[in-house]
Amino acid sequence: MQPNPSPPLLAVHDLRTQFFTPDGVVKAVNGVSFTVREGEALGLVGESGCGKSVSALSLMRLIPQPPGRIVSGQVMFDGRDLLNLKEDDMRKVRGNDIAMIFQDPMTSLNPVLTIGRQIGEALELHKGMDRSASRKRTIELLELVGIPAARSRVDDYPHQFSGGMRQRVMIAMALSCEPRLLIADEPTTALDVTIQAQILELIKRLRKDLGMAIIMITHDLGVVAGIADRINVMYAGYIVETGTVDEIFHHSRHPYTLGLLKSIPRLDEPRKEQLVPIEGLPPDLVDAPPGCAFEPRCPYAIGRCSVETPRLEPVVPGHRIACWVDVAGQAAYAEPVAHPIYAAQLV
Repeated sequence: MQPNPSPPLLAVHDLRTQFFTPDGVVKAVNGVSFTVREGEALGLVGESGCGKSVSALSLMRLIPQPPGRIVSGQVMFDGRDLLNLKEDDMRKVRGNDIAMIFQDPMTSLNPVLTIGRQIGEALELHKGMDRSASRKRTIELLELVGIPAARSRVDDYPHQFSGGMRQRVMIAMALSCEPRLLIADEPTTALDVTIQAQILELIKRLRKDLGMAIIMITHDLGVVAGIADRINVMYAGYIVETGTVDEIFHHSRHPYTLGLLKSIPRLDEPRKEQLVPIEGLPPDLVDAPPGCAFEPRCPYAIGRCSVETPRLEPVVPGHRIACWVDVAGQAAYAEPVAHPIYAAQLV
């Protein structure tokens, strides 16, 4: 008999987050459930407004209240439900056990404090270090993430760093207390492609060296292709497809995932070939239509799609979709082929 696998580090069940606005209730996250195991990298992908960042902020209990509120769900981390912790206990989790890299490093860093002071505060708060010890450790962290001349730059202010260097500072701050889970929310936004590659390579190396689990949030499938073990595809607050990175890129089954892949430029096709956009617009989350949220934009929709919301169901072990139509059975996708953006990562 095979031994039971160890429980996941993070288990999210039926998470629902809403924003109560003058125009109505915005249902940003609608019953999201997933797990992350020790040392695993999970990709959370989808277009802007699909609920990726709100899901992450909900895990950290950083949703602004008002207007937001986590209305239901369970977030089990290392055996404790984070949603039921007292605020003082939750502060001990943030930055210590779970750390987050935010989208914009310039607005995430305090402009009137040196980067050394900002990193050192976390070490003093969570690790009980004195000023001297925290400064020494801060310099080591800056060197770890590739900040040149870290000893002389530890007393510089955020505006004295480039965008890429500020993002490295944010990573150093996130790693300062050696978290077991790192949430990276669009860590390469607004960076040029060369710096993007450097930041992603840094995250991959640190994951390997430190053994931490990662949730990588992005709209760029190329990012998760090279980092993630599993991928959750989100649309309108729902997870519509989940599977291993191989399954998602080789054998996508949901029309939305297929649309995302077909809208990415391919280097293996003639230049005259045009991108295939996903027609239509994302739904209004205040007044979402009944049934499947993707139905108005879906080329494979059937009558059931407009009246009944599909649940995530397995299609093969480890691969689930929320769809009433077996898109993989359609002639256009009878022979799924790995998208080159993923195949290139295997070289």
